[in-house]
Amino acid sequence: MTTASHMEPDALPVAAPRAADPGDGPDTSDSLFSRLPFLFSGHTDPTGLLNLTGLTGRPPRPDRPAPTTNQPTQPDQTSQPSQTSPTNPTPPPTYPPPSQPTATPPPSQPTPTPQPLQPTTDQRTPRVFDGWALDTCNAPSQETLRAWQDAKYRAIGVYFGGRGRYCRQQPNLTPDWLRATDRLGWGVLPVYVGSQPPCVVGKHRRRFTIGDHPWEQGVAEGRDAVRSARRLGIAPVSPLYLDIEAYRPGATACGRTTLRYIRAWSREVRRHGYLAGFYGSTGSGVRQVDRARAAGVPDLPTVMWFARWSGRPALYGEAALSRRAWHPHRRIHQYAGNVRETHGGHALKIDRNRVDAPVAWIR
Repeated sequence: MTTASHMEPDALPVAAPRAADPGDGPDTSDSLFSRLPFLFSGHTDPTGLLNLTGLTGRPPRPDRPAPTTNQPTQPDQTSQPSQTSPTNPTPPPTYPPPSQPTATPPPSQPTPTPQPLQPTTDQRTPRVFDGWALDTCNAPSQETLRAWQDAKYRAIGVYFGGRGRYCRQQPNLTPDWLRATDRLGWGVLPVYVGSQPPCVVGKHRRRFTIGDHPWEQGVAEGRDAVRSARRLGIAPVSPLYLDIEAYRPGATACGRTTLRYIRAWSREVRRHGYLAGFYGSTGSGVRQVDRARAAGVPDLPTVMWFARWSGRPALYGEAALSRRAWHPHRRIHQYAGNVRETHGGHALKIDRNRVDAPVAWIR
């Protein structure tokens, strides 16, 4: 997701013990939320995210217009990423409240005023964030986050684990940092950079490719993602986003291997009570996962984070995704990358994202 020129990869692979491969059989893990205690009789899920057996729903609401900015836009490309009471059924608040569907978006609606993510203690359902997010390779200091409070961003992607992540050293990324970030009103998007496709485009990624047993490897790394999330205080029902970088779309065998790994990782993460998210390029991984969804393949991710650096956010205008899929509240568009921004005297190199999707619950 973030630039790699100065970043050190994690050189330790995750062991891949043998695991049963259910192939294309029934996806029993998709019903995992029915086994969690917060789903009691009569409970309704306003986010729609607990119904994991289907990835389609009501027609999506229109996108908000792109923000006004004096930063240069990036050329259109398909990702070379830079890296309450238990009896109270009131749902957690979202920021800002989703707008009602209309035939076309308002022609001159102003950019929404940035506000902190509203606090809530109801951890029975996913915590939806609707607004602007950044991701950057190293988790920034709390001083920097406070300096950025007047910027439009109210969520941040953090690279919390995986053998393929660039920023091996994360001095700020601790349970205390996550709790402080949450208290400041920032949503957290946890990103796991695991093994990469055998035909991955980036040469620096080829040290960390998926091996001969993609299902077993996906299970092992899904389990590693859960362990890493728990150590940091990222609670169940949170999303964990698997980062798969751009790969050659015409490589059929490579695509099959990659999809099996994605499915196994997603199934394992979901089995432990987390939401399985996916980040990828619209020209390869995103397109392949959406085609698998259309074909009825099980064990797919629940939330789609797609990279197309067009310079303009378009949650429901992406040609690689069906407009009737991956909603409600299941999309993130990374629309610009490797952009340097300064707020309050603190500069960061970031990727820009428009989000209508879950963020993490922090213990």
